[in-house]
Amino acid sequence: MLDSIDYYNRFASEYYEKTVNVTMQEQLKQFMELLPVGGAVLDLGCGSGRDSLFLVEEGFDVTSLDGARKMCELAQIHVGQEVLNLTYDQLDFNEVFDGVWACASLVHEDPDKLPVTLQRVFDCLKSEGVMYMSFRYGDFIGFNSDINFFAYTEDTFHSVLEQCREKQNIEIIDVFITKDSRQEFLDNEWINIYIRKL
Repeated sequence: MLDSIDYYNRFASEYYEKTVNVTMQEQLKQFMELLPVGGAVLDLGCGSGRDSLFLVEEGFDVTSLDGARKMCELAQIHVGQEVLNLTYDQLDFNEVFDGVWACASLVHEDPDKLPVTLQRVFDCLKSEGVMYMSFRYGDFIGFNSDINFFAYTEDTFHSVLEQCREKQNIEIIDVFITKDSRQEFLDNEWINIYIRKL
C-alpha cells in the first residue's frame, strides 16, 4: 500500500493523462459565481493543473499546490505558472483566499484526520470565503489496491463538519451528487459540497 504522495509521484504521468481533459465546468461555474471578480483562489491538490488553468483563464488569481513533486512539475507546464509543492499539514496561509477549490483532493485523508485538515484550509479563507470539495459518494474505504480512498455520504460528512464547527463558524451552501465525469467510471458517484466561512 502506497501513501498518496508516493502514489502520485509514481503514477504522475498516467494520472495526468487520465484527468487533464476531464470537464468540471458545472461545478466550476457555480464556484466562480460565489466569488468576487478576479478573486484569490487556492487550488488545493491541483493534480494536472486542469482546474487551475480554467480559473486563471477566467481571470482569477490562482495559487496552485500539490503534495506530489512530479505532479507539480507537470501542472506547472500545463498552467504556465509556479505550483507549490506543499502537503496539507504545511498549509500556512492566514485569511488569504476568497475561495478554495479542492476537487477530489481530500479523498485520501483519513476521516479521523480530516477535521484537522479542514480547519487548516478554513484558516486560509477570508471571512465570507467559499470552499468547494468533492468526495466519492458512499460508505466505504478504498477502490483500488494501491492506495486508500475514503468515501462519504451526506450524513458521514456532516459528522466531520460538526467537529470543524467547534472551532470555525461555517455554513453549507449546497450539496449535490453527480456522476463521475470520466467515461470509464460513469457508475461512480461523487458528493459535491460548497461551504462558506462566516
